[in-house]
Amino acid sequence: MKIHPLIDTSAELSALCQRLSQHPFVAVDTEFMRENTYWPELCLLQIASVDEAAAIDPMANGLDMAPLLELLVDNHDVMKVFHAGGQDLEIVYTLTGKMPVPLFDTQIAAMALGHGEQIGYSNLIESMLGHSLDKGARFTDWSRRPLDKRQIDYAIADVTHLAEIFPRMVDKLRRNGRGAWLDEEMERLADPSSFAFDTEHAWKRLKLPGRNPLVLGRLKAIAAWRETEARGKNLPRGRIIKDDTLGELASHPPKSQDDLGKVRGLSAGWRSNDIGARLMTAVLAAKPLSAEEMPTREPNRPGLTKDAALVSDLLKLLLKIRSKETGVASKLIARSDELEALAAGVRKDLNILSGWRFEEFGRDALDLVEGRLAFATENGKLKMTRTVVVSEDA
Repeated sequence: MKIHPLIDTSAELSALCQRLSQHPFVAVDTEFMRENTYWPELCLLQIASVDEAAAIDPMANGLDMAPLLELLVDNHDVMKVFHAGGQDLEIVYTLTGKMPVPLFDTQIAAMALGHGEQIGYSNLIESMLGHSLDKGARFTDWSRRPLDKRQIDYAIADVTHLAEIFPRMVDKLRRNGRGAWLDEEMERLADPSSFAFDTEHAWKRLKLPGRNPLVLGRLKAIAAWRETEARGKNLPRGRIIKDDTLGELASHPPKSQDDLGKVRGLSAGWRSNDIGARLMTAVLAAKPLSAEEMPTREPNRPGLTKDAALVSDLLKLLLKIRSKETGVASKLIARSDELEALAAGVRKDLNILSGWRFEEFGRDALDLVEGRLAFATENGKLKMTRTVVVSEDA
């Protein structure tokens, strides 16, 4: 595989993207910083095909990133391969308003291939390729220039290995008939709603100070205000105002801007500065939360009785058995809250009752809950036994 020097000119990048567009897939990784910003700051993007790999410097003066972004989000003939790509996808979505499609996440695929729960990249490479990765540059400040050769080589290695393991993973998925499983998972991963974050919903990410509509209405208003301020200044939310202070302001609203100087977590300057004035405007304009917006007391499922809690434990045991039998990480098959919901009587909108999850686990889980399946032991070994046999004529 040809490894290019750091690409920092538009001509080099355009030529690279033209060549990469002829391949069935590209491996992609990013290096970024976000400790001091609201938006993640893209500092380096690495990309590879089976023939070549390069690191691209998005901070280079005058670099036109359009050919690269078009390849990632507009070229649907090229598969984009990531490992644990959530933050990489967020960066691409932030830059383009689109998701890289089609896409493939090797961490999710690894869970379907018996590599355990959310295996790290280094462990996956060691497991599949038999060698360890150099971790010496992992604490690099990627925003600093110039980057030395060792740092660039470290970054590029991520995508060269990714380009090597991806075809092997696809081959294994095809041989064991699990390719369709991953199609479902990748469709979920490519859902842009995960990153299209409306400021009006910012309050839902906070610890709620009770259920008073007046208090929650103020929390909604000032959380949206903070989100707007943070985005406009490109600062982390906590740099504008801490979560605890938002809750305090919602519960005990100041009557005037002068009162802001008495609020714990705010400096005396808030009594007279412009940001304090905008905060007071949000506080005074807040309206009680509507009945439709009020958070539900129960998270979309009935509570567990003592008996249902025991059934939930049995479902977790069944999940453990199925995970061992299939070699698929239990976390990929089902979440604990879904098992609890099934035990509590929920039958709608559960992932385990549709698609491949139903075939591999959900059908037996439903039979267990509804009394058609039971645990038994034989010669000291745990097994499942049918308590109801369905006639073929039925």
